[in-house]
Amino acid sequence: MEDIIKYTPVSSIIFVFTIAVSLYGIYGNTYANRGLMLHPYSIKRGKSYFTILTSGFIHADMNHLLFNMLSFYFFAFTLEKIVGHWQFAVIYVLGLILSDISSILKNKNNSGYYSLGASGAISAVLFSYILFDPLSRIYIFFIPIGIPAYIFAMLYLGYCMYAAKTQGDHINHEAHFWGAISGLVITAILFPHILGNFIASILR
Repeated sequence: MEDIIKYTPVSSIIFVFTIAVSLYGIYGNTYANRGLMLHPYSIKRGKSYFTILTSGFIHADMNHLLFNMLSFYFFAFTLEKIVGHWQFAVIYVLGLILSDISSILKNKNNSGYYSLGASGAISAVLFSYILFDPLSRIYIFFIPIGIPAYIFAMLYLGYCMYAAKTQGDHINHEAHFWGAISGLVITAILFPHILGNFIASILR
């Protein structure tokens, strides 16, 4: 435990804080989430800017929380060791903010639209990780064979684009897509050599 906190302090803080705030919203005060959710209608009218950040630390239910935190656990701690502490914080926070922009613009006049969850930021983390280790295997539930990370990335982006246009499942697929793109762009800016290394790895 001490090693985790020592070598990945940013991931540890985000992980614990997100779980604590989410559990409070799910079981302690179910009304708390309402004021912390992303609400583009209010943002367009100069209110509730803080929800761009706070919405990434709350979740709708335990399944939502567990899925996101499992994804965070598998990739975030490793990524922080690779990129460094402040670099990881930049990827996570900017990924969270940028992943919401499309939703804000699209729903700025929809007073009934709310969004919550860390999925956009976690997508940024996942895709940043893929740039560093494109040949690692990513396992999807119920599929026993790992998919090479760079292939998973293409499938993931394609699915997000398709689902955002066709599905009405109340999942913010656009946030997933733009979070992933943000992770790629931010990482490439912070580490200009990474794209060359990524291409060289998959062409070996």
